[in-house]
Amino acid sequence: MNKSNRGLRLTESQFGFLLLFPALIVYAAVLLYPLLNSTYMSFTDQTLLKADRHFVGLANFRALWHDPNFLDMFLHTVAFVVGATIAPFILGFIWSIVLQQGFKGSKWLRSLTLVNWVLPGTAISFLWMWMFQSNYGVINGLLMKLGLISENINWLGSTNYAMAVVILASTWKGVPWFMVFLFGGLQAVPREQLEAARMDGAGNVTAFLKIIYPSMRPIIAVSLILGAIGNLQQFDLQWVMTEGGPARATTTLSIEVYRSAFREWDLGKASAIGLVWVLIMGIFAAFYLRHMREQLKS
Repeated sequence: MNKSNRGLRLTESQFGFLLLFPALIVYAAVLLYPLLNSTYMSFTDQTLLKADRHFVGLANFRALWHDPNFLDMFLHTVAFVVGATIAPFILGFIWSIVLQQGFKGSKWLRSLTLVNWVLPGTAISFLWMWMFQSNYGVINGLLMKLGLISENINWLGSTNYAMAVVILASTWKGVPWFMVFLFGGLQAVPREQLEAARMDGAGNVTAFLKIIYPSMRPIIAVSLILGAIGNLQQFDLQWVMTEGGPARATTTLSIEVYRSAFREWDLGKASAIGLVWVLIMGIFAAFYLRHMREQLKS
């Protein structure tokens, strides 16, 4: 091979970059450009009612800071993310332990559990809206028959109950997701150690704390972080069930971004809220990346 041919050969890094280049183009067009554009819009007064826009600096963020509803919206987001992450995690963990026992019909139950995971969020929303309907809902009818209430409760129309109902619907949707993660993690628990602990007289709590939890700690951390990120992005359940009401009781960051952009036509404000939203998700993403880096080192 002559020198001119050798000069045309690509190094491994150059060849790898050529393979990645099409994906980088798609990433820049689909993700990077919209992110940068919305970041710039958060510093402008752009709306859907006029074509031009002007740079206003931090005016949109100052308006959010002085907005009396912003703190409530932030706290509602925290409440939803915590509730819609912890509740399905606990139920999914319990259900994965039950299914892991391998009793007759466990595989059928495992498949059945996954059904509501693949259902569209809109369909799940309508199902739970029907169950908690104030006049003819199943829940009110059941509570009436049990004598626990004397009159129908307007679950989704009450600031006291609406968020709990939305979290409950999200929990029903999220249990299969956590079950799949945790069921896979249970397969890695050393059976010999569990059997030895049982022979030594260890109970269920001791076996969980001493053997199961240490073995599953990485998968537990990953599932909780990813679950929280997913719930931070969730929009369909809240919007279909309550549209952020009543009296903004279920308004989260995702709801407020949509409302500001397509109800108030204020793209600058919506972009500012979206940037705060992205920064919060970035915190969870940083924890996730740090955890994965530690796992690769170990």
